Amino acid sequence: MALSPAVMGIVNVTPDSFFPASRTVTADEAIVRGRDHFSWGADIVDVGGESTRPHADPSMRTKNSVVS
Repeated sequence: MALSPAVMGIVNVTPDSFFPASRTVTADEAIVRGRDHFSWGADIVDVGGESTRPHADPSMRTKNSVVS
């Protein structure tokens, strides 16, 4: 059985994302963006809900969720 690559879309919900065009502000906006990625051909969507930059505010942490 041959494996094929998967395409992943990324939705960032932190205000300090390195790529400004991927940032979303509200939960509704993030959901719409995630669904857009699926309609554009993504197999999976990663929601960047916590900043990984040095000295980031840990209060930005959110619960993991699955939206279908």
